Amino acid sequence: MPGPTGRVLTLLELLQSGGTRTVAELADRLGVDGRTVRRYVDQLIDLDVPVESVRGRYGGYRLAPGYRLPPLMLSDDEAMAVLLGLVAGRRAGLMTAGHTASETASAKIRRVLPRHVARRLDTLLESLAFTDQPGEFATPDAGILLTIADAVRHRRPVSIRYTGRDGRRSERTLHAYGIVAHSGRWYVTGTDAGIGEDRTFRLDRIADARTLPGSFEASVGPGPAQRVLSGFATAEYRHEVTLRIHGTVEQIRAHLPAGVASLEEHEPTAGKDPATERWLRVELRAERLDWLPPALASLDRPFVIERPDELRNLVIALADRLASRARQA
Repeated sequence: MPGPTGRVLTLLELLQSGGTRTVAELADRLGVDGRTVRRYVDQLIDLDVPVESVRGRYGGYRLAPGYRLPPLMLSDDEAMAVLLGLVAGRRAGLMTAGHTASETASAKIRRVLPRHVARRLDTLLESLAFTDQPGEFATPDAGILLTIADAVRHRRPVSIRYTGRDGRRSERTLHAYGIVAHSGRWYVTGTDAGIGEDRTFRLDRIADARTLPGSFEASVGPGPAQRVLSGFATAEYRHEVTLRIHGTVEQIRAHLPAGVASLEEHEPTAGKDPATERWLRVELRAERLDWLPPALASLDRPFVIERPDELRNLVIALADRLASRARQA
């Protein structure tokens, strides 16, 4: 059983977890009586920890809202979870601050880890591989991200200064529906009030965001994530591709996900099971076509290329190369 100092630290950790804790609950967790709990609270207050007393039927003790508590107390498993989250977020491009902040936060936690926990972490990281390289994606500005998040929550218009992929700059008024993290990038989707159409914007291309007066009605229809994926599938690119593929929705989606291609039945049949193989029309847009022949080959399902002819030629060329290498073997 820990001594008085250990129990005071445990009390502090319990209050850090948030919410109001009743005296009875704290007494039970600490293994002491209510009077001792109050004495421990007084000790924390003497140390300038802002513990508030909440009166009423569901009263008890809590920490003052917004208080930054030094030091942050984490269990071994919590520290491991935080470090893995920082590593994964940095590798996947989902950090909202510079890499320096991520590195320094990781270093601070690593310095105070017990040796056996640090060894466990090193063992895991040595055996862990990522398909994306760290630093591959630009990170959004944290202040812009928070401004847009507040606009989403309160349904307020937001003015943004945006640089498109063609380098052109514009200022737009956006009715933002939600923020979406997809494939290592952050996006905001909503209605561009200037043209009255849904649009998706990369957050790292937004140079400035400020909330405007007024409000807008909540959107109906697909959620933000589905809007982003649908926008990718229908965006304007150099090549427009139409295919007919015989297979199930699941088989096709495994190689051509919703963010890449749209699917519809070539010959609609009411009540058709999505798991049933049939001819499906696949439409997508792409800047380059060279990745499609290998994707279609790995799909290993019958397909017909309706357009463009350039894709048909690339598929034939790939088939000829594979046949030639097979004969050489």
